[in-house]
Amino acid sequence: MNVLVTGGCGFVGSHVCEYYRSQGATVVAYDNLTKFELERTGYLVHAARNYNVDFLKGIGVHVVKKDIRDKAALESYVKHSDYIIHAAAQPAMTISWEEPVLDFSTNVEGTFHVLELARAYKIPTVSCATIHVYGNEINSEVKQGRSRYFRRPATIDERYPIAQGQLTPLHASKVAGDVYTKAYVDTYQLPIASFRLTGLYGPRQFGGEDHGWVANFVIRAVSGKPISIFGTGKQVRDILYVSDLVSAFVSFFKHQRPGIYNIGGGRKTSISLFECIHLIETLLGKSIPVSIQKARKGDLVYFACNTTKAKKYLQWEAKTLPKEGVARLIDWVKANIQLFE
Repeated sequence: MNVLVTGGCGFVGSHVCEYYRSQGATVVAYDNLTKFELERTGYLVHAARNYNVDFLKGIGVHVVKKDIRDKAALESYVKHSDYIIHAAAQPAMTISWEEPVLDFSTNVEGTFHVLELARAYKIPTVSCATIHVYGNEINSEVKQGRSRYFRRPATIDERYPIAQGQLTPLHASKVAGDVYTKAYVDTYQLPIASFRLTGLYGPRQFGGEDHGWVANFVIRAVSGKPISIFGTGKQVRDILYVSDLVSAFVSFFKHQRPGIYNIGGGRKTSISLFECIHLIETLLGKSIPVSIQKARKGDLVYFACNTTKAKKYLQWEAKTLPKEGVARLIDWVKANIQLFE
């Protein structure tokens, strides 16, 4: 089996590559190896950027330094693939405010290239979207407890309206990729899916204040640095451990039921920012200084996935609870603390 993973040297992509190599597949990690996002973290940028690259090369993954926006380069690898997992993205809301052209070209044009090539070669494909496609109007509805779509506490399914509330370029670009995926399913009956992913976390995630909040909290806590919270700290997310996401990709290829899927932990992995910090404090056995900052526009106050559809059609559901997953992440950060000091 030949597997192509765009963004293969990133957090999600590296775990997908690792899994399929462990199953004996030929795996290509297609990645432009940008340092743009890492440069905002304060970590050892060069070492952090090369960490996953070196890991993947060490297990026999073919690393290709190419850009998702280069359709001709991408095609030369797509045509030899049996499965495409499209994880390349500009993932940060803050970066989308500052670099909207980068956000658009990566998330919209890049996803369109993947879909077109999947259509041309009829290759099963999963494109990674995000719960941000729903927008953030849900914030006020949950706060006031008046939504006609759910009762609080609630989970949100794929029928909930998208692009609601005050939007940023990231919302727009992710919605565009998600809608294009649905259009290619509906029009061409292709074996492709868009996974609307909730908050992801796990080892090999170089989370910062712009993206990857659970990893950011753990890294700062282990390093003895204060954690910044933007907003009240009572914001609630369901978080998803990376190995559970990998199992969702595996399940899609097995069943190949095309469409849009929420992929998250639901109620059982829902946790507020303060609850997450308390969990980290408990696991580390120490208190963590916290700085409260002004809320950022576009951020969600509440979200928990309803994953009934994925369970029904893909026979998939998340299994890792926050205590177990965060403990594994802490162990990885401790073992690689030199990258963050």
